[in-house]
Amino acid sequence: MNRRKFLSSSLATAGSALLASRAASARTAAGTYAAQAQIPGAVAPAAIDSARFPDGFIWGIATAAYQVEGAWNLDGKGESNWDRFAHTIGKVKGAATADVPCDQYHHYKEDVAILKRLNLKSYRFSTAWSRIQPTGTGQVNQKGIDYYSRLVDALLEANIRPFCTIYHWDLPQALEDRGGWPNRDLASYYADYAGILAKHLGDRINTWAPFNMPWTFTYYGYGNGVFPPCKSDFNQFLKAAHTVNLAQGEAFRSIKAASSKATVGSAYGMAPAYPKTDSEADVAATARYHAMNNLYFLNPAMHGEYPKAFLGATPYEAMGFRPGDEKIMKIPLDWVGFHYYTRRVVSNAAGPSSSGTGGHFGTEVEGEQGTSARDPLTQIHVEMPTEGPLTEAGLEIWPRGIYDLVTQISREYNHPIIEISENGCCYLDAPDQAGHVPDQRRTAFHQQILAELARAITDGAKVRAYHAWSLVDNFEWSEGYTQRYGLTYVDFRTQKRTIKDSGLWYGRVAAANRLNV
Repeated sequence: MNRRKFLSSSLATAGSALLASRAASARTAAGTYAAQAQIPGAVAPAAIDSARFPDGFIWGIATAAYQVEGAWNLDGKGESNWDRFAHTIGKVKGAATADVPCDQYHHYKEDVAILKRLNLKSYRFSTAWSRIQPTGTGQVNQKGIDYYSRLVDALLEANIRPFCTIYHWDLPQALEDRGGWPNRDLASYYADYAGILAKHLGDRINTWAPFNMPWTFTYYGYGNGVFPPCKSDFNQFLKAAHTVNLAQGEAFRSIKAASSKATVGSAYGMAPAYPKTDSEADVAATARYHAMNNLYFLNPAMHGEYPKAFLGATPYEAMGFRPGDEKIMKIPLDWVGFHYYTRRVVSNAAGPSSSGTGGHFGTEVEGEQGTSARDPLTQIHVEMPTEGPLTEAGLEIWPRGIYDLVTQISREYNHPIIEISENGCCYLDAPDQAGHVPDQRRTAFHQQILAELARAITDGAKVRAYHAWSLVDNFEWSEGYTQRYGLTYVDFRTQKRTIKDSGLWYGRVAAANRLNV
């Protein structure tokens, strides 16, 4: 489907009226949107109406420190790799930086009030390492601890669970200068940082995720050079990924040692993969994709070993593996968290490896170089399909994917407790003349995804939480401010927040535990 044609044929916005009639209009528009947009395999309206979630299901929302906080050099915060990257002209669209974005550092009370208004019970936020330890090691910056302490106290006062992601991509630049994640020493530095957080905040934070999307920041940073430090060396990626797996294990132990209340899980980025054909080669390539992109950081934690991601033997020497590392990596995760955005179609690579980065869709990057392999060791070719309609970030809408992914992880890991740590879509809807933000496409997107998630739960998956991305429009990494994922609109000139219609709908869902609200 032509993206421009799809966007131009979007449903008209319901006129503004009383809040109740606006909500009814939004429900009607979203309820029929999937069929009109020709979403393949769209969930029927009756299934959306009947979808229910378990008692005690946790409705939440997510952000990341670098994308929302601002205050990039205030109160003792050190420079991060993303500060350096964004301050380099040509790296971010529009020469944008995250020096201010949503200024949550100063507006956190306002944002917590929005969370409370929307009936949400979990806020997944991240901490900035360079705000706690400006150079990544050594003395603690107490003003950084104080900020997160104030945020956590405000959340608890509003009866909202603080869900802390310890690392969401912003590495202290001083540690990047020491070699970054390929430097094995970072595992112990990171464990110290995690322990500091647990020592100071572990009396109030019970839910911790060491890393956000570890495959993404290791591969994009060191494997294909899309993100800082912009290196394109597959062996550097292997070393970085192994250091992160060691760091995940060491941080787990540091957190548990500092806080008896702590539960530690994950926030992995995952995508369901489907073979391009039913050939044996494509089916095998799809299994390798699943092992590399979805399980490469989960399997070492659960089983102490790397999954079968490579066409040949596991390249232990290239990744810097040492005897005993399997014991460091293996940890009894209390729950498994992962993101879902869209699917992948995979085939066995027929050509040589390509040095290109392929299609670039924010944090979703895949190869599109004919039939060439994405890398030399997995020999897979990965496509971002466009059979369904696209969001304004260019990502295909594929609701069935979350059902397939949740049920697959449930089967493969003996039905662990699961939290959906991120899911969302980009649309650029802005306030109308009445000051409302009618964004029924986003409401329809979440209806479809959540109906499929409810089906997975009915079929036995132990999913306890769902976090929409994101609370507020924010700095979207190398896309700058050209994409809006928030359920709350932000005027970046004034920092005024306006809850979008999708956000108001999501608040009703959180209160009712069902979708037909």
